[in-house]
Amino acid sequence: MKKIVLLVLVLIVSFKVSAQINPLIIPSGIFLPKDSLVKNQLITDLNGFLAQKEKPNKENTFILKQDLLETSILLDEIKEIERSKKFNDDNFYKGYLTNVLRLSDSIFKIQFVYMGVNDSIPLLKANFSIIATKKNGQFYFNSPLKMNTATWKIIKFGNAVVYYKNKLNSKSANDYFDLTEKFDKKLNAPIIPTEYYCGDNFNEVLQLIGVDYKIDYNGNVYNSLNANENNTNLILNGTLTSDFTGFDPHDLWHSRLHNVLSTSIINKPVDEGTAYLYGGSWGLTWKEILTKFKLYVAQNPKADWINLYNESTNFDPTAKYPLNVDMVINALLIKKIESEKGFPAVIELLSCGKKVKDNSNYFLALEKITGIKKADFNDNVWKLVRSY
Repeated sequence: MKKIVLLVLVLIVSFKVSAQINPLIIPSGIFLPKDSLVKNQLITDLNGFLAQKEKPNKENTFILKQDLLETSILLDEIKEIERSKKFNDDNFYKGYLTNVLRLSDSIFKIQFVYMGVNDSIPLLKANFSIIATKKNGQFYFNSPLKMNTATWKIIKFGNAVVYYKNKLNSKSANDYFDLTEKFDKKLNAPIIPTEYYCGDNFNEVLQLIGVDYKIDYNGNVYNSLNANENNTNLILNGTLTSDFTGFDPHDLWHSRLHNVLSTSIINKPVDEGTAYLYGGSWGLTWKEILTKFKLYVAQNPKADWINLYNESTNFDPTAKYPLNVDMVINALLIKKIESEKGFPAVIELLSCGKKVKDNSNYFLALEKITGIKKADFNDNVWKLVRSY
């Protein structure tokens, strides 16, 4: 019986593995190297690279260490590319080789796509470009990022090396990296060198790393990608551009916090409270938010804060963007906690778990850290509010 169970398990594992390592389909008419040895090795090694794509990127034996950082960000986009949630099929999209371009005797640019067919209609999932380099008898693969940005300019801000095309708003960039450093210091984040690329938009960012098209990002104009390998961060920013005029301290706080604390344990209202306090919101500073909140308090002298907290009431409903009671309350509490017990106590409240319907986990953590019980939450919030 044990042997039968073991055999079944082996077959299941083998099936799952085989489903992930289907070789690329090579349509007729595709240009390939004339030398059959080079051609066969190139195709074999490319399939070997793709067969290992679901592993941790640093374990892929077809990537050189010096190429790992930028290739990791591309490889993240290729993971599980065969899967279709819509058709409930883990192997719906098939890989097709579409172009092999010789750049030198040992370097090739390769393009391949993933497509599926439904009711005789071809559906394109993604189109990728990658560089293949032969070294020590094997082909290794890397993102074309360095090649695509070879003529870009470089400037350094602290631990960040910034790559840009033509002009850079140095003042705004300096403000951005100064605030990043300030947030990281507060969070006691490790100092990690960063390579930062300024894209004009997200489409350019994708093409820089070798993602010529991906259906997941249809219509997505502004976004960013990042990776961390070899103790270095890589950020491809397709939101701020080289002007850096659009950076939001609120969003920057979130991104720095999420680098050191898993989103699986972060309580969102507390997270937003810290972002209000340290970065403002919707273009407003914390001081401006607090002024609006004071006006709301003056107009609601009998406010029931625990109900307003649980309902996450918008206290500025006529404005374009909402401002929420629970987030301001948390900002006030965080300011008090940090001044009395230091920032580690703030981290403890941030880590109380995702928001639940009755906020029970939040109130338990708040009582542990501050002594404020759910039963006297309303009175304590009134004391805080009146102190401002």
